[in-house]
Amino acid sequence: MTMFQLEFMQRALIAGLLTGLSAPAIGTYLVQRRLSLMGDGIGHIAITGVALGLLTGTAPVFTAVIVSIAGATAIELVRARGKASGDVALALLFYGGIAGGVLLIGLAGQGAATLNTYLFGSLTTVSSSDLYVVVGLAVTVLVVAIGLGPQLFAVCQDEEFARVTGLRVQLLNLLIAVMAAVTVTVAMRTVGLLLVSALMVVPVATAQQITRSFRSTFVTACVIGVVACLAGIVTSYNANVAPGATIVVLALAGFVVAATAGTLIRRRQGRVAPLADAEPEVGVPVPEPHVVSAGHPHAHNPQCGHTKVEHDDHVDYVHDGHLHAAHGDHWDEH
Repeated sequence: MTMFQLEFMQRALIAGLLTGLSAPAIGTYLVQRRLSLMGDGIGHIAITGVALGLLTGTAPVFTAVIVSIAGATAIELVRARGKASGDVALALLFYGGIAGGVLLIGLAGQGAATLNTYLFGSLTTVSSSDLYVVVGLAVTVLVVAIGLGPQLFAVCQDEEFARVTGLRVQLLNLLIAVMAAVTVTVAMRTVGLLLVSALMVVPVATAQQITRSFRSTFVTACVIGVVACLAGIVTSYNANVAPGATIVVLALAGFVVAATAGTLIRRRQGRVAPLADAEPEVGVPVPEPHVVSAGHPHAHNPQCGHTKVEHDDHVDYVHDGHLHAAHGDHWDEH
C-alpha cells in the first residue's frame, strides 16, 4: 500500500492543497499592507482557542476560528482607532494568546504532545470532520480574496485613494483581518499555528522576486504555496518529521532560488537602477508600479473633471483606475 492510498494521507494532502492556496491568497494582501506579522499574532491567539476547545470538550477547530476572528478584529480596531500602534497591538495579543493557551491546556489536563500537534502540524490528526471545516473555510477565503480583489488591492495600496473612490476602507481592512484569522485555522492542522504566518508571507515574497504585477504575484504565490505544502507533506511522511517545519523549509529554499534568479534576470535586462533615488527619465524602464510614459492623451488640471487625490508635494488624478501625476515633461502612472 502506497502513502497515497492511506486515508489520513489523502485527508492531509487535501488539507495541504487548500492551505497552499488560501494562505498565500490572503498573505498577498497582508504583505501589501506591510502587516506580514499579523499571521503570527493570530496564530498565537488561536492557541487559546484550541486550548479552550480541549478544556470544554468542543471541537478545537471551531473554538480556534471564533477566538482567532475575535483577536484579529481586536488587532484591527486597536490599529485603526486605539492609541497604541499596530505593532504594540500585535505584541499584546502575541503574549496574551500564548499565555492563555498554555494556561488553559494545563487546566484541561492535556500534555505537550497534544499541544505540539497544533503548534507544528500533524499528518495523522486531520479527521474527516476537520477536513469538512477546512474545505468550507478555505473556499470562503478564496472567494473573498478573488471576488473582492480590486477593492482589497485598492485599500492595501493606498487607503487615501480608496477612500476618495468611495470604498469603505475600515470595513475592508477588517475583512482582511478576519480572513487572515480564518486562514490560520485552515492551516493549523498541516502547517501548525507557530509556522502558518510563514506560509502567508514566504510564497508571496518568493513570487515578488520573479513577477512584475500584483495579479501575477497573487497567482504565482498560490502556485508556490501549493507546491510547498504538497511536497512538504510527502517529505514529512517519508522522513517522519513534523509537516509544518518541512513545508516552511521548502518554501524558504524556493525563496532563495527565486531571489537569486530574479537578481540575475534583472541585471541581464538592465533593470537595476544605479541610483535608486534619481528621477526616472522618459523611456527608461523602472520597477512597477511606477510606470513612466512619454506622452499622455489627457492633460489633467483642477477643472478636468477627474477626482483629485492631494498629497504633500503633488496632486494625483484618478483616471481609468490609476493615479496620474504630472512631473515636468511627463506623466507618472501609479
